[in-house]
Amino acid sequence: MAGKTQISLQPMKEKLVHTLLKHPRFTSLMVVDEENLTDMKWVQTKVDLDQHIIIPEVDESQLESPDKFVEDYVYNLSKTSLDRTKPLWDIHFLNVKTRNAECVGVFRIHHSLGDGTSLISLLLACTRQTADEHKLPTIPTKKRRPTPSGYSTKKGPCRLLGAFCLFIRMLVNTVVDVFMFIITIAFLKDTKTPISVVPGSESTKARRMVHRIISLDDLKFVKNAMNVTINDVALGLTQAGLSKYLNRRYAVGGKDKGATERNNNLPKGIRLRSCLIFNLRSSAGIEDLADMMEKGSKGKRGWGNWFGFVLLPFKIALRDNPFDYVKEAKATADRKKKSFEALITLTMAQIIIKFLGIKVATELSLRGFSNATICFSNLVGPQEEIGFCGYPLSYFAPSAYGQPNALMISMQSYIDKMIIVVSVDENAIPDPQQLLDDFEDSLNLIKNAVIERGLVKNMK
Repeated sequence: MAGKTQISLQPMKEKLVHTLLKHPRFTSLMVVDEENLTDMKWVQTKVDLDQHIIIPEVDESQLESPDKFVEDYVYNLSKTSLDRTKPLWDIHFLNVKTRNAECVGVFRIHHSLGDGTSLISLLLACTRQTADEHKLPTIPTKKRRPTPSGYSTKKGPCRLLGAFCLFIRMLVNTVVDVFMFIITIAFLKDTKTPISVVPGSESTKARRMVHRIISLDDLKFVKNAMNVTINDVALGLTQAGLSKYLNRRYAVGGKDKGATERNNNLPKGIRLRSCLIFNLRSSAGIEDLADMMEKGSKGKRGWGNWFGFVLLPFKIALRDNPFDYVKEAKATADRKKKSFEALITLTMAQIIIKFLGIKVATELSLRGFSNATICFSNLVGPQEEIGFCGYPLSYFAPSAYGQPNALMISMQSYIDKMIIVVSVDENAIPDPQQLLDDFEDSLNLIKNAVIERGLVKNMK
């Protein structure tokens, strides 16, 4: 996360004691259960904040590029692991003025403390609106789409028939999706592409993490014009950007860069998928988490990982019509919504853990991730400026390292911004900034197509 002002250690420590440290996972150690040596359990411990908050001394006058310094600092952090003799988190504050911030805070949190969505919700519960320090952030909620004309008026047999057809469709989709998931774990791998893990670097966990801030209003512009969702547009620009990047990588050696990019160098039939993690636990909202930390209670709802898995295919191809990227993404997303894939894979994982143990379950899940090409996530953030422990935030950019994939793409909205973060294995993707350029160019391509075709007139 990036702050608008520099950080002072003592005020930050005082704030964390009354916020983050009220959550039991951030004051606990993960130890072996003495009654069942194959299981782990959480044990409360005393937290010394001086061991968790790091503010290195940096001479900015000696930095050629503050942004590159921050990028390298995070990269070097990804080469190390968290100390298991203390709670599995730390935070590094770099009082360095970058292009978009006066200070950068790097939160490092082990995945055992929660899934990405839960952890983001927890951190947001530690924030308040800068306009009113008593108000929690406002997170946009999904609006129910209007019922198709005529459907709500159907009664009796017609409505029952529609429900039955939807059930059959979801059943068929679920069978197909679960079958594809099983054979992916067993043997079905994605097509080998320039962004796949390089042979011999599978054990490399270090990741280069870079980000790009684009306009959320541009995504909304396309969303309204095409009558789709923000997620559809995000998936569409991702497909377009990946296609453009791979087209260039397949043409390595071409002397004329312009001609190379105009030519279609992509092989046909590329299979490229993302393995998505869904936490199906009914997780606490920001209000519940804030109340839990304020009162020091355990909260009304469960916490932790209750994972289901979904394989999301990306169609890699160059399209003459930029709208096709979004239309294809929407079709894929709508198809996945009509499936119980996440619920069934969760049930399968629970059965495997019960009868074969956590190690076997972990090995199988890693095979699923390894046989897919990328990880992808898109998270919704606050609509107004927020402050963390009293310090206003310019943006925040979640990501991860340790995954077996060479590429992880994370998108996070904040006020009128969309932050795209890529976490890459440099052995496979040595130019992550170029990939971000392709994502940004793809959004502009789609937006300009909307303007040229006059679809802006249809916006509401």
